[in-house]
Amino acid sequence: MVPTDRTRRPRSDGERSRTAILEEAARRATVEGLGGLSLGRLAGAVGMSKSGLFAHFGSKEELQLATVDRAEARFAAEVLVPAAEAPTAIGRLEALVDRYLAYVRVETFPGGCFFASVLAEVDMQPGPLRDRLVAFLEDWLGRLEQAVREAQADGAIAAEEDPGQLTFEIEAALFLANAQFVISRSPEPIARARGAIERRLAAAAA
Repeated sequence: MVPTDRTRRPRSDGERSRTAILEEAARRATVEGLGGLSLGRLAGAVGMSKSGLFAHFGSKEELQLATVDRAEARFAAEVLVPAAEAPTAIGRLEALVDRYLAYVRVETFPGGCFFASVLAEVDMQPGPLRDRLVAFLEDWLGRLEQAVREAQADGAIAAEEDPGQLTFEIEAALFLANAQFVISRSPEPIARARGAIERRLAAAAA
């Protein structure tokens, strides 16, 4: 049987409701923490009953993991996918930096970078949630380092540069820019991080 608009609509509405819940949960998590997510307050914020929210998520941990998935999808859309379009490795590295700083500057989440915020909360709490967040961090650092290595192969970064060290220095500048921006809501730390990374890459040029 071919599905009609009537048969498709409940699923579409359910998906929109789930997305709205996770968007709100991700925003709140950067301010209140993943552990501080209240199912009751979250349901009220999106105009649902608590039982209605439970229809989407069977447990608080399930909600937390789904929130991380949603935040990662936003990060991919705003940072990873646009940067991947750069035609060269050094261009991709620069785009990853620029897109990350833009992701922070436009206040995608009120508490700054979602992952920087929630990783600090769970870094000493073993379990699926911590594992999921650590996997994201490892993937992000791996992407930066891969771009460095490929830029070395292209001759844009000197062969004697240690890719891991250069990646560490880039991430340190990004991490501090995010932390200071959350406190000050000033563009200054964003500009300082961009300038520091540009100078470091210029020094590393072959």
